Amino acid sequence: MSIKNIIFDFGQVIVHFDPKYMTGVYISDEADKAFVSNVLFDRLYWDRLDLGTISDEETLEKCHERLPSRLWDICDKIYYDWVYNIPVIEGMDKLLPYLKERYGVRLFLISNISKYFVSHKEDIPILKEFEYCVFSSDLGVCKPSPIIFDHLLRTCSLERSESIFIDDNKSNIEGAIGFGLHGYLFDGDAERLKSYLDKLLSE
Repeated sequence: MSIKNIIFDFGQVIVHFDPKYMTGVYISDEADKAFVSNVLFDRLYWDRLDLGTISDEETLEKCHERLPSRLWDICDKIYYDWVYNIPVIEGMDKLLPYLKERYGVRLFLISNISKYFVSHKEDIPILKEFEYCVFSSDLGVCKPSPIIFDHLLRTCSLERSESIFIDDNKSNIEGAIGFGLHGYLFDGDAERLKSYLDKLLSE
């Protein structure tokens, strides 16, 4: 296997996307924290945000309908600040430059993520490690659709057999493998991933 391209997922692979943490930055009361977290980060809205089919304003309007008015302002604050409350997974900030410098591989990113995040991508320093990023809300399609993988490969002239996709979601890995990519199911351990890639790229 000759791997020249490594494609990463973002949330839970490069950074922690943790609704309870993001909510807890602003709310200390445990009951309110759980309530706001469950409402604000409901997949009912975030699946549509990832597809780009619901606006920020509409999302918050629907959240307000489910929350008491005393929590509306803090709900909005959490929503508009969440992109600044996604800490990098330990070791990933070192692994990315290491892979480029040690093996000369090209790094890419495919993420199911909202237009709001895309509009703030310049505020996320670690994204600069990637040659090209594909965001679902830009395409109107999410992983594991083959369309999103095909878009990256065609745009960047990549060969399937030379590319590996790393994600924490089994369905996304299965979709990537079905498309003809190699796959690695990430378990949160950057050191284990490094060991795997060291062996793979040294073959």
